[in-house]
Amino acid sequence: MSHETPAAERPLTTALAEAAATAGHAPSVHNSQPWRWRVLPDALELRVVRDPKLTATDPEGRLLAYSCGAALHHARVALTAEGWTAVVERMPDPTDRDLLARLTGMARAEADPEAMRLVQCMQVRHTDRRPVSEEPVPTAALGEIASAVAAEGCQLQFLDRDNVLELAAVASRAASVEAEDSQLREELEYWTSRAGTGTGLPPEVLPAEAPQTTVPARDFGRPGTLPVGPGHDRAAVYGLLYGDEDEPDSWLRAGEALSAAWLTATRLGISVVPLSGVVEVAGTRQTLRGLLAGLGYPYLVIRLGLADPAHAGPPHTPRMEAAQVVDTSAVRSPDA
Repeated sequence: MSHETPAAERPLTTALAEAAATAGHAPSVHNSQPWRWRVLPDALELRVVRDPKLTATDPEGRLLAYSCGAALHHARVALTAEGWTAVVERMPDPTDRDLLARLTGMARAEADPEAMRLVQCMQVRHTDRRPVSEEPVPTAALGEIASAVAAEGCQLQFLDRDNVLELAAVASRAASVEAEDSQLREELEYWTSRAGTGTGLPPEVLPAEAPQTTVPARDFGRPGTLPVGPGHDRAAVYGLLYGDEDEPDSWLRAGEALSAAWLTATRLGISVVPLSGVVEVAGTRQTLRGLLAGLGYPYLVIRLGLADPAHAGPPHTPRMEAAQVVDTSAVRSPDA
């Protein structure tokens, strides 16, 4: 017989710690998991870890902010699923730029079934870098994904055929720039050789050969072991995630929007691959702004498609243990 405590009766600190642990499923740049959580008696704080092994890839910290924003959205959804509402304070301390968010003002509410479904999606979500199937993405599904992004204060512009060809040229240019950067290549080598650490990109999630795609995928500098197959990305849809500002707090929101889009897509059976190379290079990021007619700032490109049914999904990337990223010392009893 089960003796589990119903969610409604569990202490707030337990819900906060569990939400922080659940947020560990979030996607992050090179699977670096650059977030650290601190559980307080009535709040949850999110801090960024600025890894020196990402300084060439992400000198401004925008990809770190996207990653932490995705984790923040995961934690928010997990709390909603448990029947808690929270006030989100983003960048709450101007003197502490590493403190990205604080979840506070916790109040009881009805557990949200939709949030429960999204929590399940967190556990099955993965990045499949292989070509998608020839079946087109349903228009209604694209609308749902765009609505999820809009609910987080960002926008998602789907690219037409001409824009996709321009994106392909921009991605090729960014790849050429990055290929000539020895420090960046060293960082990529580091994140693809992290076996057993709980972080990084193991060979089994990287394609064994360059997939056939209109928009070139990232060259990780070494082949993986994931079989690719003969497919192409002709039926893929490319979306440009963007917003009104280009500041650290807007990057955090972009990560929240990315998480909302990805979890919604996962619920709808749609594969998502983020393409960050085009925003890592300042010149190509500016070119992307031209696709928006200067009306916003590009954060990230995502590829959407239906996974090829002939392929089993790739394995999940490894994750650090919750104890490594969630600090519960402020709420732990002295004799615990």
